Amino acid sequence: MRLLLTADPEITVPPRTYGGIERIVDVLVRRLRDEGHEVGLVARQGSECPADRLFAWPGESSLSVSDTLRNMWALRRAVTSFQPDLIHSYSRIAYLLPHLRGRVPLVMSFQRDPTPRTVGLAARLAAPHVLTFTGCSEYIANCGRPSGGEWYGIPNFADTDALAFSPSVGADAPLVFLSRVESIKGAHWAIEIARRTNQPLLIAGNHAESGEEGRYWQEQIEPWLGRDGIEYVGPVDDVQKNALLGRARAMVVPIQWDEPFGIVFAEALACGTPVISCPRGALPEIVRPGVDGFLIRSIEEGCEAVTKLGTIDRATCRRRAEEHFSPSAVVARYLDLYARARARLPRA
Repeated sequence: MRLLLTADPEITVPPRTYGGIERIVDVLVRRLRDEGHEVGLVARQGSECPADRLFAWPGESSLSVSDTLRNMWALRRAVTSFQPDLIHSYSRIAYLLPHLRGRVPLVMSFQRDPTPRTVGLAARLAAPHVLTFTGCSEYIANCGRPSGGEWYGIPNFADTDALAFSPSVGADAPLVFLSRVESIKGAHWAIEIARRTNQPLLIAGNHAESGEEGRYWQEQIEPWLGRDGIEYVGPVDDVQKNALLGRARAMVVPIQWDEPFGIVFAEALACGTPVISCPRGALPEIVRPGVDGFLIRSIEEGCEAVTKLGTIDRATCRRRAEEHFSPSAVVARYLDLYARARARLPRA
């Protein structure tokens, strides 16, 4: 197949620092090419993803109306040039507008709660069987289904080949919080759980310096650093993340919002590290309580979960990641979806 993928224009593919979805698109392009497909990519100028053809967005902002119009027509030019059998968009659905009545199957992937009005409008405008939606979890797909269209939940993946499995850790291994250090990620819960169970806790991730989240850092996180085994190690790159997760007794990220997916949870499992989080958003699709970790509803339940970590088999965590959240597993699901999308659209 000739496949044309798109990523939002703000960040290069692959990203140089932050950019989880751009990293997903980069690995997806590489894996699809390994499967023998010809792959084009429309992305930010300067992207170095090894696609067969690279096309640059002229506009660099997804939020700008003028950039959206420029990028809409840039995608049309890329389609004319590349002649794909299918377009898979990880970018603005508005860019697909000129193609909704066409003969090329479209797959639109959402990484956050879909906007009902936008989804409903696209579903109504699209020719029969042209447009298929995916969510990065069944949770996101379920959010989109009431607005119309055909939806599939296909998870994001962790690069299991790059994440080293740690079959065991020492008795003094720390708990790890790895995420943006903000209120919805539950770093304050992680600190309290660690303190009550007398466990060391390493906190890794970016934090705000100002605004509401800056106050959260200053008032609820910073005062505990350097006390009771609570340490902040700052942002980490892929190599540091691998080492941090591999030596952790558990990753404790007790989310306080409906997480669309959360690649870091799959990354932890790939390292063999159990996850302690909350049963919100996509987490029940990732963590099987008592098998890969624990889903908690209170700090007290979090403390109880820490005492049960010895019952979790780290090899089972790794298998969970390989079988459900590896590039191979997810790419196979996309290829199946591509075949379905092409079969649904009658040939001219």
